Amino acid sequence: MSLAFDEYGRPFIIVREQERKTRVKGIEAVKASIMAGKTVGQTLRSSLGPKGMDKMLQSGDGDVTITNDGATILEMMEVENQIGKLMVELSRSQDHEIGDGTTGVVVLAGALLEKADSLLDMGMHPLRIAEGYEMACKVATENLDKIKTGFEFDKDNIEPLIKTCMTTLSSKVVGRLKRQMAEICVKAVLAVADLERRDVNLDLIKVEGKVGGKMEDTRLVEGIIIDKEFSHPQMPKELKNAKVAILTCPFEPPKPKTKHKIDIDSVEKFEALRESEQKYFTDMVQQCKDCGADLVICQWGFDDEANHLLLQHKLPAVRWVGGVEIELLAMATGARIIPRFAELSSDKLGTAGSVTEIGFGTTKDKMLVIEGCPNLKAVTIFVRGGNRMVLDEIKRSLHDAICVARNLVRDRAIVYGGGAAEISCSLAVEDAANKVIDVEHYAMRAFADALQAIPIALAENSGLPPIESLTAVKRRQLEEKNPYLGIDCNDVGTNDMREQSVFETVMGKKQQLFLATQVCKMILKIDDVIKPSDF
Repeated sequence: MSLAFDEYGRPFIIVREQERKTRVKGIEAVKASIMAGKTVGQTLRSSLGPKGMDKMLQSGDGDVTITNDGATILEMMEVENQIGKLMVELSRSQDHEIGDGTTGVVVLAGALLEKADSLLDMGMHPLRIAEGYEMACKVATENLDKIKTGFEFDKDNIEPLIKTCMTTLSSKVVGRLKRQMAEICVKAVLAVADLERRDVNLDLIKVEGKVGGKMEDTRLVEGIIIDKEFSHPQMPKELKNAKVAILTCPFEPPKPKTKHKIDIDSVEKFEALRESEQKYFTDMVQQCKDCGADLVICQWGFDDEANHLLLQHKLPAVRWVGGVEIELLAMATGARIIPRFAELSSDKLGTAGSVTEIGFGTTKDKMLVIEGCPNLKAVTIFVRGGNRMVLDEIKRSLHDAICVARNLVRDRAIVYGGGAAEISCSLAVEDAANKVIDVEHYAMRAFADALQAIPIALAENSGLPPIESLTAVKRRQLEEKNPYLGIDCNDVGTNDMREQSVFETVMGKKQQLFLATQVCKMILKIDDVIKPSDF
């Protein structure tokens, strides 16, 4: 596309290769974009809430994933449409920033686009709709600040955190064990959290899994689990109060950097070469022993001779440990990472209460559990599951719960779930719309209606009559001025979300509103789509 001017100086656009392009303009372009966004939103609608259904996704190479996590579903769906890709980005943004609410944000964006479609049919300009949505979003977020509940917790009182994480886990595959899993996640977050700065480094929480066993066997290890075993099968399987040396240099003789050739023409020369090599190994092992190390963890490998010497000198070792795990081990044990043998000294060693090699069932799989570390700055959640798909889904579920606990450490405020916050915001936006006398009044009313898509979807997925359930809760919220009433998805017998302990973070809910509104505004502003035609 290029800009040109006619003889009177008026600009016009030349679209090159016109016969190879397809072009959609004006209201058709907006409607086509809305249709694509709505379709993606409706795909995820059935996965919302504690009774939401799972999706099975098959990749091009035949791998199967079963999940109800919105971000994972959209990530693995092959979305060709560019507007569909915007919705995928929307879900990814929510996942990266908040970690939870990835399904809800796409459902909300889809509902907003659906309402915008009917406003366009009324002849309303797309930008006026977008402005009305912005005004409504502002009212809704201000209402969240009014209805939010602050709470305090410390390392002795973690019940509020556990209850909020249980809400997140109730819609996942681990729903029946949500109390146990929520406790594990909260303890993991508090172990690495800096409560004074209200900061949590999630890189320090490692989630390891092994197929086999029951979900109930999932546990929190106050230390590190590495998917390795001792380098020699005859080395001891358990060490107590071990002094740990972490090496990033190989257990091998130094190799010349240039091209070289050794001519050996006698037995004596071969023996001399073998002895000098063995001396290198012996010196390396002796240096480790002299500094007081009981366990050597090496980033690189070592050959059979070094392995044999380590066994002879009763020095257990682990080889081929990855860079990320090396760093976590150094943080947990308090060891310094040693780049060359000459720098080995006792003050650079770390300590571990116990190092144990564990095996699993009838397989030959083994792992090392390093516990009792002095600096509990790195922890591992060890997950068990019946098969690879269940294991991956448990990991995704725990990631969401860990993110929720992290958000609560950062911002100690909650709103109530089950659609209670959305219904309350919908009523607040309707009330504010009545005071607006401009065209944006219609867009604000549409925004209020779109917010009700979340409680309606929750009721639908729970097998309840959607319209009746929503109307009953909405009426009670208006009459009782109680913003804590939501949809009773679990059929407990009460609509009060305080009694059901269904909490969500204010941070996550605000982010959902902001992101969904921004994406809708972006889609509504597209009025010309030029793309290569299909051949």
